[in-house]
Parts: sequence; C-alpha cells; structure tokens
Amino acid sequence: MRKETVKRSTKETTIECSINIDGTGINNISTKIGFLDHMLEIFSNHSLIDLVLKAEGDVNVDLHHTVEDCGLVLGEAIAKALGEKRGINRYGFYYIPMDECLSRSVIDFSGRAELCWDVKLSLEKIGEMDTELFQEFFKAFVKSSEANLHLSNIYGSNNHHIIESCFKAFSRSIKMAVEIDKRI
Repeated sequence: MRKETVKRSTKETTIECSINIDGTGINNISTKIGFLDHMLEIFSNHSLIDLVLKAEGDVNVDLHHTVEDCGLVLGEAIAKALGEKRGINRYGFYYIPMDECLSRSVIDFSGRAELCWDVKLSLEKIGEMDTELFQEFFKAFVKSSEANLHLSNIYGSNNHHIIESCFKAFSRSIKMAVEIDKRI
C-alpha cells in the first residue's frame, strides 16, 4: 500500500496529513475552513485517496497560511507515497461538467513543478474563503508534489460550481495518474 503521513508546524499552522493512495476515498478532514473541508472531502471521494487532514492555523488573522500549507502537506504526502513512481501512469486528465460549467485538469507527476491556472472567478469569497486562495492551494500542491498541473475552467458562471468542478477534475486526473499499469 502506498501510504504516507506528513506533519508541518510553523508559527502560523500545525497540520498533519495522512494518505493512502490505494484507498477507497475514506476521509476525516478538519481545517476550520468549511469550504476547504468540503473541497478536500471531494478530493478524497473522487481520487479514491484515503485522507485524514487536521489543521490548526491562524484563521483569526486570515485563511491564507492554512490554505497554502494544506496544499503543501497534501502534495508532499502524495509525492512521498509515490516514491520513485515506478509503474504509475504519470499523466492524468479529466473533464468535469457541473450544471452550467465545464472544467479540465491535466497533471503530470514529472518532477517539475508548474501550475498553469486558467480559472476566472467573479466573487471575492465563497463562504468565508477568499477565492484567490484556490490558486495558492494548487500552487503549493504542485510545488511540494513536483507535478505539472494545468487547471482550467472552460466556461461557467456560478463560482461554487466552477471551483467544485475544478477540484473534481483535479481529483480524477490524479486518480488516473497514480494508477499502476502492470505493463510499465
């Protein structure tokens, strides 16, 4: 089983993240940020990666450090669990429709960190979460996982649907990329 636990402690956050890449999508998440918890639950459900993530952060100041550090620990845990990446597909892609919108995620666990973000949102916040923090989450994820990620919202108008479809596409593309192909 490809499992890993990562702990991160800074002046602003204390986070523990445990994953099982070969799981079934079981999750237990608490970041104190409702919408982020919802997106991480979606991540686990759609990637089938078991995820336990507990975060304590300076959310009384703002949500930035907690959101960014959650992306960092999740990416690091996946990278460590993949190890040398032997036999994985390495590439994954997925389109997700959600009501009026369509989003796409293409990922390559290449060892080179790059985020291409083509998602435009018309609101400053979804729930209590600043919408600019979604890009920060994915930027942190690609940095620590050393993945190349292209995330796009092709069209849509409802900001909640746009972000949720991005997370679902991201999750499904990871599911494809980390699968083991016995022929490799």
